[in-house]
Amino acid sequence: MKDGIEQSKVPEVTLIFWIIKILATTLGETGGDAVSMSMNLGYAVSSAIFIGIFLIAVAAQISVRKFHPFLYWFVVIATTTAGTTMADLADRSLGIGYPGGTSLLFALLMISLFVWYRSEGSISVNTVSIPRVETFYWVSILFSQTLGTALGDWMADTNGLGYEGGALVFGAGLAAIAAAYYFTSVSRTALFWAAFILTRPLGATLGDLLDKPLANGGLAFSRYLASAVLAALIVACVAMLPQRAGTHPGQPEANRI
Repeated sequence: MKDGIEQSKVPEVTLIFWIIKILATTLGETGGDAVSMSMNLGYAVSSAIFIGIFLIAVAAQISVRKFHPFLYWFVVIATTTAGTTMADLADRSLGIGYPGGTSLLFALLMISLFVWYRSEGSISVNTVSIPRVETFYWVSILFSQTLGTALGDWMADTNGLGYEGGALVFGAGLAAIAAAYYFTSVSRTALFWAAFILTRPLGATLGDLLDKPLANGGLAFSRYLASAVLAALIVACVAMLPQRAGTHPGQPEANRI
């Protein structure tokens, strides 16, 4: 609590937030593929590993009383790596394909947001200041990251767009959301969640572009090297670029999302 303003446990949503988010989602793709494919552990084992890391990380995040940038972004990376292997498991190992996996994950995300809204009366990230709300937040984040992976793979692999075309499509979608933010009165909360979901398939296609073979339209970089470079960039951004916690609804800055 500072000057009567209750601080959120998540960062203020600014351009810096979105830069780090896209880097994190790209790392999630290369890192998830490194474990499931390069290490040959498979989607099920890799998902179990990353879900375990996510549970430990999110427990630490919920237990602290204020916003810690490195811890917050570590949990985001945990959700995006888990999302990569979970989406691949749903799409490729459960026999439901990209349409089925995407539909299932979309339904799970909508259910999590609906339950959150029914319980708290808002799904704004500025309300994330107590453990109960933070639990809703991270469950929704995990589902959104997994959905974004499935959506990105579906778009790149089955619609003839390739990784560059998929990245352009999702980049254009994010540009449209940014235009709606600046030039319309559409709900800022709705725009946040739309952007959060779309940054994940953008990261998925960028990650695939980096590490897939040349014959498949990728650049054939080592998954380990790509992941290490992306991780270093994230650490540098978090360390050097200023971030602060968002504020509780009812305060002037709460409408920035």
